[in-house]
Amino acid sequence: MTYYILVVDDEPDIEALISQKFRREIRKDEYLFTFASNGKEAYQKIVEPGRSVGFDMVLTDINMPVMDGLELLSELAKLKQPPKTVVVSAYSDMNNIRCAMNRGAFDFVTKPISFQDLTLTIRKTLKAVDRERLVQTQLAQAKVQLVQSEKMSALGQMVAGVAHEINNPVNFIYGNLSPARSYVKDLLELIRLYQNNYPQPTDDIQDCMEEIDLDFLQQDLFKLFDSLSVGAERIRELVLSLRNFSRLDESERKKVDVHEGIDSTLLILGSRLKATEERPAIELVCEYGELPMVECYPSQLNQVVMNLVANAIDAIDECYQLGTVEKADGSNVIRLSTAVLNDRWVRIAIADNGPGISEETRSKLFDPFFTTKPVCKGTGLGLSISYHIIVVKHRGRLMCESVLGEGTTFVVELPM
Repeated sequence: MTYYILVVDDEPDIEALISQKFRREIRKDEYLFTFASNGKEAYQKIVEPGRSVGFDMVLTDINMPVMDGLELLSELAKLKQPPKTVVVSAYSDMNNIRCAMNRGAFDFVTKPISFQDLTLTIRKTLKAVDRERLVQTQLAQAKVQLVQSEKMSALGQMVAGVAHEINNPVNFIYGNLSPARSYVKDLLELIRLYQNNYPQPTDDIQDCMEEIDLDFLQQDLFKLFDSLSVGAERIRELVLSLRNFSRLDESERKKVDVHEGIDSTLLILGSRLKATEERPAIELVCEYGELPMVECYPSQLNQVVMNLVANAIDAIDECYQLGTVEKADGSNVIRLSTAVLNDRWVRIAIADNGPGISEETRSKLFDPFFTTKPVCKGTGLGLSISYHIIVVKHRGRLMCESVLGEGTTFVVELPM
């Protein structure tokens, strides 16, 4: 790792001296020094627009022309995230040192400079920088998890509410289809009896029979009821899947049928597997092993499966969007398999035959906000949250295996 250090001093020999004393660290890319001759020049370098990497620390003299070190500290204090600053001053000038510390200086080094002291001070300062970054990263991750938990809770309540509201009218329709079919059958039987006993209907009745095509109506009516039954049953399955996916009443750990949760999740994603203008349909192959009831957080595990399958679909879509399809059989396949490992772990694997992921990208996959998707196509939270759910909440493992040009497999392992 390279640390970026800004040295602010009006002495002309300071650059050569620093470069000589820290030549080993510079050669190993541990330290990268930048030099400024006064506070104004230093401040401009720090706030320079478009600067890709900020300074990890500033080492500044106090007595300088244009803008001295104390004025620089005052300006840096106004920044949202000022770099840690170490001041350099003559030992006898304690008032300046006290003033500098009051303005936010992290530490000080006396003049003439002892490079042994300076080395220790730089190391101490950079360790403090690393600690702060770690805390900030942990806070950011905690904030992400909190926000996502609130979102998932709200989503779960909404999904459960929608499922409940749909369930009642669908059950009403589904429950009335059978008696409606029976009533229609009785009415058609009555019409048949009329036709047998009064074979010569009046002209008005004859005209009406021809207009409504009575023979076709009698044949098609029960086909219509069959279609209504299939549609109502499909909606009931979707409602059940939504309820299983949200599992609003199962926020605590409990033993569940993992396959049931997976099936519910896949049913919700079913529409995304269908053929589009850009690509053929995606074939979903499920290879389920014999699994025991698994103790887990059901709704959170469903969320992980949702994220991983959705990412697999996105990966296959990307092949066609970028025009990089090179599949011998032209097929799009996602394989989802489950198994028990060594009587200790439950394994869920989700594999796609998309473009694959480079080793460099794989090293960042589970970082918060990291994404390879275009703007407005993703937040970069899915895999980070999935990692937290599996590794932190379930004490499990989440791994990625990939070969460029062949596909990617995400493996979830949960302790039994």
